[in-house]
Amino acid sequence: MQTKKKFLLIINPIAGGNDKAQLVAATKEFALKEGIELIEYETTGEDDETAIKNLYDEHKPERMLVAGGDGTIKIAAEAVEHHDVIIGVLPAGSANGLSVDLQLPNDLQENLEIAFHNDYMEMDMICINGKKSLHLSDIGANAELIKNYEGGTIRGKLGYALQAINTLSDMKEPFMATIVTKEKTIETEARMIVIANSQKYGTGVTINPIGVMDDGKFEIVILKNLDLLLVGKIMAGNMPLDNPDAVEIISTDAAQITTNRPVSFQIDGEFCGEEDNLDVIILPKQMRVAIPKPEAII
Repeated sequence: MQTKKKFLLIINPIAGGNDKAQLVAATKEFALKEGIELIEYETTGEDDETAIKNLYDEHKPERMLVAGGDGTIKIAAEAVEHHDVIIGVLPAGSANGLSVDLQLPNDLQENLEIAFHNDYMEMDMICINGKKSLHLSDIGANAELIKNYEGGTIRGKLGYALQAINTLSDMKEPFMATIVTKEKTIETEARMIVIANSQKYGTGVTINPIGVMDDGKFEIVILKNLDLLLVGKIMAGNMPLDNPDAVEIISTDAAQITTNRPVSFQIDGEFCGEEDNLDVIILPKQMRVAIPKPEAII
């Protein structure tokens, strides 16, 4: 008798501040239809990585479904990083940048089809000062915005919009940065430096048009000024790549970034304090993640 396939379902009950009951019920129904046994685990914020490792060792699931945001995906990926397991993303957090990068649909049933069935990519990750980043980290203005948002009381797009106005109006002087890669060394004034494995923030704004998540490289995007005109162009999807006085992009696999003073720093939408020194390296093919079939991406 053939044994049932097993999938692990990781649920972050508080991600995004929304109720996961409908998502979980739809996932269970889909698994039942497919003849797959689901092992459920709800994150608690207390040593979840070890708990997921133990569940993996016990059940050896073929696939792991993650209902949460980028932070939950990162915990799950690190728990099974040395195993042959595909991660299916069910976006349910406040920061769903990875799902935007993977061009996952908004429809739950379509997402379940992808998470259970479709193609996968072997995605790179970035290591910054020993911490892993899935898609976009930065120092400067955006990290300052995330710090202000986390400290504010209004959530959602309105909260971000209000904090964006506050952050731009209260912006400090630009910082000086030295960026050393094997390709070149740059000394520049900057408002913001993005370390990017992908193209878009969770809002859909493209910050790194040349990003590819499985090419063994990351990009350093230097925004040298951040006047309202440049911000408007970026928000409208028009990165002024033809203006080296405004934007410069370096593609590499390792970098050292130092600044003349501590600057706000964030990884994948999570504020991580202030830093004046970043050691950055690419970690190739760290995570197998389910993606839409190529013909499904329009």
